[in-house]
Amino acid sequence: MRINQCVGCEDFPCQDVKHESYIIPTIELDPDKVSMVMISEAAPENPANYYYAGGEPLFEQTTLLALQDAGVQATSIDDILSMGVYLTSAVKCGKTGYGIKAATIKQCSLILAEELNQFSNVKVYMLMGDVAIKAVNYIAKRHGKERVIPAGSTYKIRGKEYVFGDIRVFPSYLQAGPAFFIEKSKRRMIADDLRQAMGIISLE
Repeated sequence: MRINQCVGCEDFPCQDVKHESYIIPTIELDPDKVSMVMISEAAPENPANYYYAGGEPLFEQTTLLALQDAGVQATSIDDILSMGVYLTSAVKCGKTGYGIKAATIKQCSLILAEELNQFSNVKVYMLMGDVAIKAVNYIAKRHGKERVIPAGSTYKIRGKEYVFGDIRVFPSYLQAGPAFFIEKSKRRMIADDLRQAMGIISLE
């Protein structure tokens, strides 16, 4: 299955993103083998930096470093996929500025919800940053549920147990792109969150 053949945006209503950077994963995968979905912020401005772009894209390299920090033996995107970990972004277009408007996150969460629905055996959602957290909270609200992750800084809310249905949800920090290198303390927390998440899917 290819995710981009199942979900997508048709009318591109959002004004604060770069539509020319729109990306939905095009890789071939077996959805039944996906046990963890790692959701980052937005697609990169340059599609060559996206997870599945080929070569050594930035998103792949920083994600591999995050996993290696957590003690996971992975050296390629294929290694990540073989562990049952699928990588995507909450917003499917690149940013035009530092932030992303709430209306854009809400709109794109419709696509993310359809994307997540393709995976029936997922045990863990990793929410890498505030945008991913907000997107999943919007999805929960549309299901008539309370927000999955409470309001507050990630530093204060991470480390507690959150669930969406029977799926464990980990709020963490952004691992995709140059921001990963900025703060060593956040990098340590990402590693800790990933260790816990990988522990859950390794028990299957």
